[in-house]
Amino acid sequence: MSDVSRGPATGRPYLVFSDVDETLITVKSMFDFLHYQLVRRHGVAGEEEYERIMAVVRRRAGDGTPRADINRLYYGHYTDESVETIGRLAEDWFAERTASGRGFYIESTREALTAHRAGGATVVLVSGSFPPLLEPLAREVGADAVLCTRPLVADGRYTGEVETPVIGAGKAAAVLRKLESRPDVDPRDCWAYGDHVSDLPMLELVGHPVAVGEDEELRKRLAERVKEVTA
Repeated sequence: MSDVSRGPATGRPYLVFSDVDETLITVKSMFDFLHYQLVRRHGVAGEEEYERIMAVVRRRAGDGTPRADINRLYYGHYTDESVETIGRLAEDWFAERTASGRGFYIESTREALTAHRAGGATVVLVSGSFPPLLEPLAREVGADAVLCTRPLVADGRYTGEVETPVIGAGKAAAVLRKLESRPDVDPRDCWAYGDHVSDLPMLELVGHPVAVGEDEELRKRLAERVKEVTA
């Protein structure tokens, strides 16, 4: 991972965008939480329900279903769930996952974000996950904003529908809107962190994209981008 301790040499204000699942934390938050809450509420039956859901997800992914559609499929499982109940379960999930102090965060990314914040950057989390899981995380790492998928709510319950999933192109669109809201910031001074090639549209919007993990396609595409910029 690149050295981020100094931030942009110009001293100008800048933004840092970080994907969450397998970039900042070691788990896929949506599915880790789904398993947690189903088992906590329903025991063995919850474990069986989780395996049934995951079998469908794996089959859809294997068939080439777009990640944004899988994102929508996921939130369909919260249809008619109480927002308050899910929020309480999410706080408990986060407390349990972080209680040991080890194994939940990808420490190199967390340290990078801490260094950026110390340098005066605005830190923004960007994720296909949803607010109950991301807001405790944002508080913990000191993120200034969260751009994420937002399930629709009616009468205090999730409808099972979502606004535009913040995945792939949706992630890039959310980041672009954030950049446009900050005319004082030059995107070339900004940083972004991601772990999957689907993060590439977001990473290409900033001057300092960083690949986390071992996605060979992502690393190859970013290396090609650097060559084009420096040619």
